[in-house]
Amino acid sequence: MSRKAQSIFTLSNLIKLLVIIAIYLVIMAVMEGDFATRHFKSLLVPIGINIILAVSLNITTGFLGELSLGHAGFMAIGAYSGALFTIFAENHTGLPAPLAFLLGIIIGGIMAAVFGVVIGIPVLRLKGDYLAIVTLAFGEIVRAIINFLGVTGGAKGLNGIPRYTNYKWTYALVIITIILLSNFVKSRHGRVISSIRDNAIASESIGIKVSNYKIMAFVIAAFFAGVAGVLFGSNLSILKPGNFDYNKSIEILVIVVLGGMGSIKGSVIAAIVLTLLPEFLRGASNYRMLLYALALIIIMLFNSSEIRQRLEDSGKLPRLPKLKARVK
Repeated sequence: MSRKAQSIFTLSNLIKLLVIIAIYLVIMAVMEGDFATRHFKSLLVPIGINIILAVSLNITTGFLGELSLGHAGFMAIGAYSGALFTIFAENHTGLPAPLAFLLGIIIGGIMAAVFGVVIGIPVLRLKGDYLAIVTLAFGEIVRAIINFLGVTGGAKGLNGIPRYTNYKWTYALVIITIILLSNFVKSRHGRVISSIRDNAIASESIGIKVSNYKIMAFVIAAFFAGVAGVLFGSNLSILKPGNFDYNKSIEILVIVVLGGMGSIKGSVIAAIVLTLLPEFLRGASNYRMLLYALALIIIMLFNSSEIRQRLEDSGKLPRLPKLKARVK
């Protein structure tokens, strides 16, 4: 057995595997049993989708340090590509449902990645506010084109998408996403991307092709946004352009910032909290969104306050993910 293969079978990895299996068994018990309401069960898939979106955007915004507001655009491209394929596969081929859905996920991810290359090459020459504005415009252009095309159903939406998404698919893809992206950021390429975030000029001076690595991070993030889009479409069975407006991009960015830029674990926690929070406030009726906004402000202030630091230092509060990078 090679040294590389031996390094995989460590005690740490075995514990992680056992934790993954234990969490899955808990989720399965909740979903198959009567421990939770039907409404709560329906939230597990959106939580998983938001985790994939937040972790993938963290590659661009947190680890690369570039502010992208077009993540909803890549999600839309993946969602419509995957949905159109699964509809075609169901009506015109004899593919088994799991295989058709798996191919739809791959196609959705690849289509989003292709657009990531097309958009990333010119857009990543920009920095800071300019990059944010252009990526925001990209997301709106994608939405406008979807709204215009007949094959996507236009403003009426794309109906009849097979409902393949369930908690098993979502959980599997969340785990795959976290494992792949966690290993990526720890790899040589991931460390190079973090060095570009810290000082792009210094990185370029030692021979690093900054543009290539920026595009790599952008494309990887776009791919997983497309995968999340396919899950989203197959969960709702209908897609509308309004699902992917700039509010969606802002929502994902808020999750990333709240969880801590450059922290995958923080993105996962923030995605769970911010997906559940509006549901817990549903009893407040008309004041729900107001309370949601206030809760966001309070959490953000606490997250960057000295009070939190003191609580963590004293051991009264578990160490939460910290803001490791500042968007330029």
